[in-house]
Amino acid sequence: MRRLLALSAAAAVLAGVGATAYAVPSAEPTASTGPAAQPLAGLRVLISNDDSMRAAKANNSDGLGLYELRRAMCAAGADVVVMAPWQVQSGKGTAVTNGGVVTAQRRTALPAGYENDCATAPAKGAVFGVCLADGTCAADAPSATPADTVKLALRGGLKAKVGWEGAPDLVLTGINSGPNIAASVNDSGTVGAAVAAIDQGVPALAFSSSGDASNTSFPRANYRAHAEFGARLVAGLAERGLLTPKFALKVDYPDVSAGQRAKAPVWTRVGDGAVVYHAFEQRGTSDSFDIALGLCPFDGSGEGECAESRADADSTWLLDKGHVTIAPITWDRTYGTLVDGHRELRRIERYVRHEAPRP
Repeated sequence: MRRLLALSAAAAVLAGVGATAYAVPSAEPTASTGPAAQPLAGLRVLISNDDSMRAAKANNSDGLGLYELRRAMCAAGADVVVMAPWQVQSGKGTAVTNGGVVTAQRRTALPAGYENDCATAPAKGAVFGVCLADGTCAADAPSATPADTVKLALRGGLKAKVGWEGAPDLVLTGINSGPNIAASVNDSGTVGAAVAAIDQGVPALAFSSSGDASNTSFPRANYRAHAEFGARLVAGLAERGLLTPKFALKVDYPDVSAGQRAKAPVWTRVGDGAVVYHAFEQRGTSDSFDIALGLCPFDGSGEGECAESRADADSTWLLDKGHVTIAPITWDRTYGTLVDGHRELRRIERYVRHEAPRP
């Protein structure tokens, strides 16, 4: 039943959008004061997503995770700026807009409870929504894609809006409303925005959190647990010099909203089978088709695109076993290419397996 509910949650997300991997958990983090309490002090971080910067829906599917990530990063001492899509852009992958005008409009009234999270940071945690309009983003203005927002930020937007010279130290995307695993990774705007960052030589991590068992809601508890884990993960990577632009890291978090704890992070690969898939049903004999989502069998009997052959698949370790999953994502889609940065890859893999923070 748990597998079925998890798959249903994944389906709700997509509607908007080897060797077995083991990890040895580290000791529980302890409270600290002084400089150690802000391990990311001085780090300049751009945050984007594909769920928009609105955070207005009751089910928390339109950007609440972004504000939880912003909160956690600022609490760890980072200087954060947000440039995110004006409207929900789930499922846009690496899509870009090839012409016209974009506007980066600052949000002055932030969601309740998040107003002062970055008050002491140099950029004050400025939040910008990016629309396809000239001058002003009206409520119904079309949106820039996730990749658009990152490209805009890195190619002059950050300098123009907050005075940052040069690129940020890190790009974070998410936290997405639902996991991005298996075949859905190719559709994910959250992952697409991270790929846009490493395309331009900036390290990036893409965060996605599971929904609850109902498949209709994305609890604040999941976002908060993921964000606080993510801040510790970034701090550990930064401390070891492991923030690299040669590939991005995809970090998915299980549902913990009923009080269960996430299990220790594991090093995974993107699954080669689908969890959900797009289905098209013709409307009678017309030229029109309804778009729907299909669920792959959850009993392991899937065939074709539903078949999963990898023992270290992200979907298996996240949905079936309840672990945090971490997988490397490269911009190079050439089959069989040895990616530059394999030494960094192995060092990060060792860190995840043996030293990464426990949720």
